[in-house]
Amino acid sequence: MKVAYAGLLAIAVSGCSLLGSDDKGTLSENPASDDMAASVPRGDQPQDCPAQGAALQVLGSGGPIAEAARAGTSYLLWIDGEPRLLIDAGAGSFLRFAQAGGKVASLDAILLTHLHADHAGDVSGILNTGGFEGRGEPLPVIGPDAAPRFPGTGEFLARLVSKDGGAFAYNGGYLDGRENKPLLEPRDIVTEEGAGAPAGLDVSNQYSVMAHPVHHGPVPALGYSIEIEGKTIVITGDQSALSERFASDLAGSKPAILFAHHVINGESGQPRGLHRTPAQIGELASALQPERLVLTHNMERSLDPIEASLSAIGQSYGGDVSAAFDLDCYAL
Repeated sequence: MKVAYAGLLAIAVSGCSLLGSDDKGTLSENPASDDMAASVPRGDQPQDCPAQGAALQVLGSGGPIAEAARAGTSYLLWIDGEPRLLIDAGAGSFLRFAQAGGKVASLDAILLTHLHADHAGDVSGILNTGGFEGRGEPLPVIGPDAAPRFPGTGEFLARLVSKDGGAFAYNGGYLDGRENKPLLEPRDIVTEEGAGAPAGLDVSNQYSVMAHPVHHGPVPALGYSIEIEGKTIVITGDQSALSERFASDLAGSKPAILFAHHVINGESGQPRGLHRTPAQIGELASALQPERLVLTHNMERSLDPIEASLSAIGQSYGGDVSAAFDLDCYAL
């Protein structure tokens, strides 16, 4: 297993710096994070997403707890310098979306893995900024269906912006295409065990997207695979080792990059019914055979024992492993 190490958490990416820059635009250290960042495998990262070709940028690399300088989980697919696909919008990703140069006007769709706040908490903010961009085309918003205590994606949007009782009813134009708002086109993907199957998403002629139902305890959840220019990116989403169909459907697919959500460590007392342990991430990587494994949705509980986690992953997977930080960009 090949591992490269980083020095500082505070870096400049996409022309913008992370939290920790002063008002002169120069970088300042983040003492609370430097020791951890020095031990976390980083891999080579560009300062900017490329102006040509495809790249996936990690807007938010963190989890549900406010810790370090990490926003909630979010990804942005870039093609030839244009942001085209937003996957998740966890709390804090509104700021990262702006820092990266994201624009709702150029998006083909918004995809949601599931409706936990660290994955969908900033949807309303990103829609709000999009209302100022003059987008004319409808905007697909695709995510999981409903379950007890979780609305489906369409109902989630209605609860946010419906003119009739929505939390942000003033943005109700998103549901009827009026008031200078693009019409949202919600789609619920069936995730129910035994009924859910991979679903092709018709969002672009330049690339293809598949939504894969995964097991995340009682939470309806999805992972995604994106194929573009003959290369594939796989995003696990939050999933436990019970996501057997996900592993079997993608076995041997050899994606260019596997983005695995690295939420728990291998110690006892971790929520294994919700997430894969590092050893189980290694087993998944061994099955899919990616060229590169990137750990994201990182938490302090998963990064503190990073050497043990890397060792556990390495029992099954011998390829490149690195951990994402906010705004890291991975070119294909």
